[in-house]
Amino acid sequence: MPKLVDHEQYRKELLGKCFDLFATKSFGSITMREIAQGLNVSTGTLYHYFPSKQALFEQLVEEISQQDVIAALAEMSGSATIEEAMSALGRYLVKNEDYFIKWTYIWVDFCQHQDINELRNNHVFKRANRYYQQAVCELLGIQDAALASFVLSLVNGLILEKLWCNETIDFIEQCTLLGKMLTVYLGQEIGDRRQREVRAEATSAQNFGGTENRN
Repeated sequence: MPKLVDHEQYRKELLGKCFDLFATKSFGSITMREIAQGLNVSTGTLYHYFPSKQALFEQLVEEISQQDVIAALAEMSGSATIEEAMSALGRYLVKNEDYFIKWTYIWVDFCQHQDINELRNNHVFKRANRYYQQAVCELLGIQDAALASFVLSLVNGLILEKLWCNETIDFIEQCTLLGKMLTVYLGQEIGDRRQREVRAEATSAQNFGGTENRN
């Protein structure tokens, strides 16, 4: 009886092994033949699952973004406050520092070989970014995509500094500091929003009263 193959699972296994290949040899220099050799499969098998090196990398981005979000939210679940959540994020970054540095290196290397406009318009990368934004919103209990992007930018910046061997970077310390800043900012935002609502209610009441007096 022929062996049944779970093609989706097998595709994911191949992608997982590609991570280390891209970390060892740059995206621009490694060929599909070399990737196939590194995976110990035929080039025909590789092309069956991934029609091009670009398609392979895009699928790797999509797979990793989903795995990152699931793992991070599971690790940081149970945080009662934003400061606790951000401190948990710092611990998560420390725990997985080697992985994040490798992934950042792979991503930077890939971008060096791409047209900037194509990167900006790539639907896979846009979708991956939305995964991360939604995860930050869920972690912080907010619905502000711009603020989520700000948090992601700062975290990515910390990882880049680590990649560049900046030994002054302390993930836990700086994520905790960011948590304190976010707590103050969001508290002020809530206060300002409530003041705007009160003023709007007062204006509405005045207008309603003026209408009744005219009647």
